[in-house]
Amino acid sequence: MADQYVPALRQRFLEDMRIKGLQPKTQTMYLRAMRDFTRYLGHSPDSATPEELRAFQLDMKESGVGAPTFNNRLTVLSFFYATTCSRPEMKRHMRYQRAAKKIPIVLRAKEVTRILEAAPGPGLRYRAAFSVAYGGGLRASEVTHLKVGDIDSDRMLIRVDQGKGRKDRHVMLSPSLLELLRDYYREARPAGWLFPGRNRVDPISTRQFNRAFGVACDFAEIKKKVSPHTLRHSFATHLLEGGTDIRVIQVLLGHAKLETTTVYTKVATKTIRDVTSPLDLLVRQKAGAG
Repeated sequence: MADQYVPALRQRFLEDMRIKGLQPKTQTMYLRAMRDFTRYLGHSPDSATPEELRAFQLDMKESGVGAPTFNNRLTVLSFFYATTCSRPEMKRHMRYQRAAKKIPIVLRAKEVTRILEAAPGPGLRYRAAFSVAYGGGLRASEVTHLKVGDIDSDRMLIRVDQGKGRKDRHVMLSPSLLELLRDYYREARPAGWLFPGRNRVDPISTRQFNRAFGVACDFAEIKKKVSPHTLRHSFATHLLEGGTDIRVIQVLLGHAKLETTTVYTKVATKTIRDVTSPLDLLVRQKAGAG
């Protein structure tokens, strides 16, 4: 929100976000969206008219703003007019876009192996971090914020503290991952954060994590357009292909809705290939009758 127009309104907006319990990263995104809207208006957003809101949406559409960004901005404006400004009637003039549904890119098991082996050094830090992402299906931010105490070797679980949606969950800790983490611990002796940053007071940043993953993919000669999140997609897909119940995968991923998890049924190619076509059944029946 542009400070020169509405310093008091901006402060109230910040307070409302804190009351709602939004994470700092989300608050930054909300402020950016309000700043874009305020700059477009050229005046305080609390006095925006429905026609101006409509024109803003038309401008976004004509400027080629993608559906996710378009919808995120409207979500922010909806929060602003419902909470900070108390003009709920403005929501009637918001037209959310239908985002194209794309199936996630998934790595083959051999490609994951190449990435892990190509993890940059020195030491085992990034190989261990990538292995946690793939072995437990964790998001990059969840990996970087793991603490040493989150590794429960007695119960063979990894605790994910305050993941997306501010929800805690547990994921499995495989014996091979535990062995790798023990080797990493003996080497790095982390205290507090499992993967500390340069000053060790803070965890490794997601930017560092992403950069290291990009380096590993380059060395591993991965041609697909991937990111650390691809390891999470691959985890879910490989579990599904291995016969794990999709509801178990939903819990491991921390998805609130099963439909979010079912996207992996579209990329589980081994599962798809193993299905017997009804045409083959007809041919077999005909051959048996003959």
